[in-house]
Amino acid sequence: MRLTQGEPKTGKGFDHSWQAARLVFPFFRQYRLRLIIGFLSLLAVNGLQLVIPRIIKHAVDGLQNVKVDQAGLLRYGIMIFGLALCIAVFRFGWRYMILGFSRHLEKDFRNWLFSHLLTLDRIFFQRKTTGEIMALATNDLAAVQLAGGMGLVAFADALVLSIAALSFMAYIHPLLTLIAIVPMPLLALLTRILSRRLHRYFRKVQEQFSRLTEFARTSINSITMIKAYTLEENQTHRFDSMGKEYVLDNLRLARVQGTLFPVSGLIANTSMLLVILFGGRLTIQGTISIGDFVAFTSYLFMLTWPMMALGWVTNLFQRGVTSLHRIQSILEERPVFAVPSSSEAVPEKINTITVACLSFSYQGQHEPTLQDISLQIRQGILGIVGKIGSGKTTLCHLLARLYPVADDTVFWNGIDVNTLELTEVRKKIALVPQDITVFSNTVKNNITMGNPDASMEEIVAVAKAAAIHAEIEALPQGYDTRIGEKGVKLSGGQRQRIALARALLSDRPVIIIDDGLSAVDIETEHEIINSIRPFTRGRICIIVSHRLAPLAQADHLIVMEKGKVVSQGEHKYLLRENKFYATIYEYQTSRERGQG
Repeated sequence: MRLTQGEPKTGKGFDHSWQAARLVFPFFRQYRLRLIIGFLSLLAVNGLQLVIPRIIKHAVDGLQNVKVDQAGLLRYGIMIFGLALCIAVFRFGWRYMILGFSRHLEKDFRNWLFSHLLTLDRIFFQRKTTGEIMALATNDLAAVQLAGGMGLVAFADALVLSIAALSFMAYIHPLLTLIAIVPMPLLALLTRILSRRLHRYFRKVQEQFSRLTEFARTSINSITMIKAYTLEENQTHRFDSMGKEYVLDNLRLARVQGTLFPVSGLIANTSMLLVILFGGRLTIQGTISIGDFVAFTSYLFMLTWPMMALGWVTNLFQRGVTSLHRIQSILEERPVFAVPSSSEAVPEKINTITVACLSFSYQGQHEPTLQDISLQIRQGILGIVGKIGSGKTTLCHLLARLYPVADDTVFWNGIDVNTLELTEVRKKIALVPQDITVFSNTVKNNITMGNPDASMEEIVAVAKAAAIHAEIEALPQGYDTRIGEKGVKLSGGQRQRIALARALLSDRPVIIIDDGLSAVDIETEHEIINSIRPFTRGRICIIVSHRLAPLAQADHLIVMEKGKVVSQGEHKYLLRENKFYATIYEYQTSRERGQG
C-alpha cells in the first residue's frame, strides 16, 4: 500500500485565480434560488432607476414647451415617488437575499475548512502554526464573504447599470456617448496594473496577520513563563515591532487602494466634463432637447458609480481571490494515511499487537528514529523504559496510529493495521500522551469525553483508580468544578490523572500511557499502577516511564536504546541481563531509600 503525502498539490491549473474561485461554485449552486431572487430584485432596482430620468426628461421638455401644468407635474412627482418606493422594496430584497447569501457562504466555508482540518494528521499541524490557521478562519474568510456579498452585488450592479445606461445614452445621442466613454480605457489599464499590486500586498498583509495572531496566542498561553522570567517588556517590544510591520504592510496596500478609487472618480468626472462641454453645445444648437441633456447627464451620473466602483470591486475581488488561494492551499492538503482498498473488520477484542521489523524516520531526518523493532505485545501491562531520545514516544505514536507505518510491520491479531479502517482502529485506543490535554470545562466532562454516557459510579471508580477522586471532591464544586483554560486551576499531576481516568473510562481494548504519570510522586505512581490493573484485564496496556520501580509490576518490559529494543523480559530477568536497567533501578531505589 502506497502512502499519500501531506504536501499540497502544485498543479499549474491552481495557479490561476479562476481555479481558486471554483471553490465557491458549489455554494452558488446550493443557494441558487436565493441568488436568483436577489439578482432579479437587483435588476428590478436598476430597471426602475433607469425609468426615472425618462420621466424627468418628459417633465423638463413639457415645462420648456409649456405643455405641462401643475397637475401634470404632480403626476410626474407621484410616478417618481411610486418608483422610489418600489426601488426601496426591491433594494431591501436584494440586500437580504444576496448579502444573506454571503453570510451563508462564510458559515459553510468555515464549516468545510474546519471539518477538513479535523481530517488532517499530526504532520500537517507540525508544519502550520495555529495563528496561521486562525487567520484563515477569520480574516481570510471575511475577505471571501465580502467578495461574495458586496463585491458580487457591486459587480453585477455596475455591469447591468453600465450596459443599460450606455444603451439609453446611445439612444439619445451615439456620438456624445462615445465622447463620454473616451477616458474609460485609461481606467481599465490602471485597474489591471494596480490589481496585481493589490494581490501581492494583500497576501503580505494576511501572512503578517497570521504571524501576529500566532505570537499573541503563544504569549497568552505561556503567560506563566513570561512572568516568571520577567519577559513582559521583551514580548511587548516584539509584539509592537510585528504590529508596526503589519501597519506598514497595510499602508502599502492602502496606497494602492487610495490610488485606484480617486483615479476612478477623476476619470468619471472627466467624462462628466466632456459631456457638459459637448452636450451643452449640442443642446444650444438644438440637436438634442434640454430634457434629453438632463436625461443624458442623469444616465452618466448612473454610469459614474460603476466607474468609481470598479476600483472598489477590484479591491474586494483581489482580496477574496488572494484569501481563496490561501484557503485552497489548506483544502488541498491530504492526510498522510492512505485509505485501504478493501478494509477488514477491526477485531472487537485485541489479543496481540505484533510489531515486525518496524523502522521509522521523521520528514527531513536522515537518521531513523526507530530501527528494526520487533515485538509481541499481549494482554496485560507492557512497560517501556529507556534513555531520553531512545524512541519510546515515537513507538507509542506509531502504535496509536498518529503516524503511518509501512505494510506488514504492525499487526492486530495477525491483521495488518494498514488494511483496517483508520478511524475504527483509533476508536480502540485510549491515549494518555506526554502533553496532556484538558478542556475548559468541568472535571466530570473532561473525564467522560470518551464515554459521555458513563454513570457517576463509573466516573468515581476510574477517578479512584487514577488516585484523583479525593482531590476532585476537595474542589469547590467537586466533579462539577470548571478547571479553566488548559486546566489552569489544576496541578500538572492532577491534569495527568484526570487524563488517565478519561482513558480508563473510555473502555477501549488498548491503553497507551506515554510518560503520563511523570508529574506524580513515585508512591502515587506505584498506587496508580496497582489500581489500574483490574482495568487492564482483557486489554493491552502500554506504560512508558522513566521510573523503573513502579514498572517492576508490569507483566513484560522492554528496554530501548537509540531506536532499538535492546532487551526485553520480566523485571527479574532484566535485573540480571541488562546492565542499564539494573543500574538505573538500583540508583532510583537507593535514592528513594535515602530520601525515606
